[in-house]
Amino acid sequence: MKVKKTIKQLVFYLFMTFLGLLAIVPFLWMISTSLKVREALYTIPIRWIPLDPSLDAYRAIFNLSNINFFRGLINSFIVSILLTFIPLLTSAMAAFAFAKIEFKGKKLLFTAFLFTMMVPGTITMIPNFITLKTLHLLNTYMALLLPALCNAFAIFFMRQSFIAIHDSYLEAAIIDGASLYRVFITVILPLARPVLFTMGLFNFMGSWNGFLWPLIVLSDRSKWTLQLGLANLGSNFYNYQNYLMAGALISIVPIIIVYVITQKYVEKGLSTGGLKG
Repeated sequence: MKVKKTIKQLVFYLFMTFLGLLAIVPFLWMISTSLKVREALYTIPIRWIPLDPSLDAYRAIFNLSNINFFRGLINSFIVSILLTFIPLLTSAMAAFAFAKIEFKGKKLLFTAFLFTMMVPGTITMIPNFITLKTLHLLNTYMALLLPALCNAFAIFFMRQSFIAIHDSYLEAAIIDGASLYRVFITVILPLARPVLFTMGLFNFMGSWNGFLWPLIVLSDRSKWTLQLGLANLGSNFYNYQNYLMAGALISIVPIIIVYVITQKYVEKGLSTGGLKG
């Protein structure tokens, strides 16, 4: 029985290793291609390890005349920071109200929020666009921020975590004279740190990788995000795969860094956010 169990474990680990290699192969190919000169892209047989590694592709994309890649990178950082922290705060405040504050019509309002999760985002794009046009907010970062302020999934996700926080913590703080705002900042947010980091990661990934909505509302090239710049790079330099791979690698580095920082909270945050309310 012990030998049979060991064989099963060995097969399982070999299979998972194989899947892991399949997942990492595209990234290895991206790194290899980004370090090649253009002449080495079409060599047969394909060389996974470039004979003469070069950073020319990385230097070239930052010096293109028709695409300001560096500006797009800065714009993406600005947009991602705004769309990570501000919606996280508004969603946490709404989740706190739904989880710990009793008010008339709470269940009905929360149900209405849940129903909005069933509406595809593409359906709301036209009404949002018309609203922003009426408010003269097109071609501004506010056009990206305002639709993200009310995130039904984030409110639901964090509400489940806030419900799991025992009311005795809140009661003790209120007895000591703390207001609801003080309770929210000094009690709720520190205790809900895992779910906040998890939701922050989701927000950052969604805003950093956002393409369609920025493409619709941002017409000024100086305000384009990195993803719009990469799309333009792909249409203008589709024969320069080393440029494309270099740009793609640069675009995923911030996500990897943010994930490494938040990974110890993500597993706990996902499990806590899935508790039944």
